[in-house]
Amino acid sequence: MTEPTLRYLSRHDVESLAIPMGEIIGAVETALREKGEGTAEMPPKPGVHPRTDAFIHAMPAFLGGMKAAGLKWVSGFPQNPEKGLPYISGLFVLNDVETGLPLSVMDCTWITGARTGAASAVAAKYLARPESKTIGIVACGLQGRTNLEAMACLFPLEKAFAYDINPETAKTYAREMEEKLGFDVVAVDQLRTAVEGLDLVVTSGPILKEPTPAIPAGWLAPGSFACPLDFDSYWTGEAFAEVDKLATDDHGQLSYYRTMGYFGSTPEPFADLGQIVTGQMPGRENDGERTLSLNLGLAIEDVASARIIFRKALELGVGTELPL
Repeated sequence: MTEPTLRYLSRHDVESLAIPMGEIIGAVETALREKGEGTAEMPPKPGVHPRTDAFIHAMPAFLGGMKAAGLKWVSGFPQNPEKGLPYISGLFVLNDVETGLPLSVMDCTWITGARTGAASAVAAKYLARPESKTIGIVACGLQGRTNLEAMACLFPLEKAFAYDINPETAKTYAREMEEKLGFDVVAVDQLRTAVEGLDLVVTSGPILKEPTPAIPAGWLAPGSFACPLDFDSYWTGEAFAEVDKLATDDHGQLSYYRTMGYFGSTPEPFADLGQIVTGQMPGRENDGERTLSLNLGLAIEDVASARIIFRKALELGVGTELPL
């Protein structure tokens, strides 16, 4: 009998596959559809918190339609960039659903960035105006980059406004993303400029247990869509309350985080993305609605993305085979 092996994929290996963002968007939408149809299994993610505002989470999931299962062990340490280290790091384990044996262990940095941007784009597909042309990006790290790239796949973007607490980071981001995507990306020095009056807004700063949110009611324009990826760190309760349709990617995880002290002044969402994607609940219904999706990050999105990565790595012979 052949001894089982697993394929190890480093961050370089994963990035070298150059999987298009559009392919990840399609996989994430399929995963959300499975969630809405009840063919996905995904418990709320447990975690430990070794330092203030830092986390290490375990994120398991199974997708029955895709026949894929796995677990992401991911950390977020806000102090890491000061040490020249990434804020987000971790590993993903992909399992064979017939035997349970691990098929692959891969770096999860690229997966986390890509699937998060893809999930924001899927939410916007159903909740934003399809003709949206302007976007604000608040926090210009990895998530700021992947979210802009993903939104550009689905919307006719003409101009982006980029804000970061470090002005030089915003300037570098604007220069590099404009060159990559081919439309105007402008670094701004005021948070308000990256939110007020724009069609799409994405915030992706660090997740803080005791935040001092700076986006008040009144900045998000009628007809706009927002996707906070930093929980309630940037948005005040009043800003959430004035939204006409507030969705989330998962009710269970939002309830879990409420017990952990987050979202204390956040209204209850009317639907999750699985319900919206499957048509059980409505998305945008008119051009004047303010819409927002609280995307907390779902393990099903990681599983769907890792499945693509593993298959491409096998096809191209990328990675290192290791004995179990």
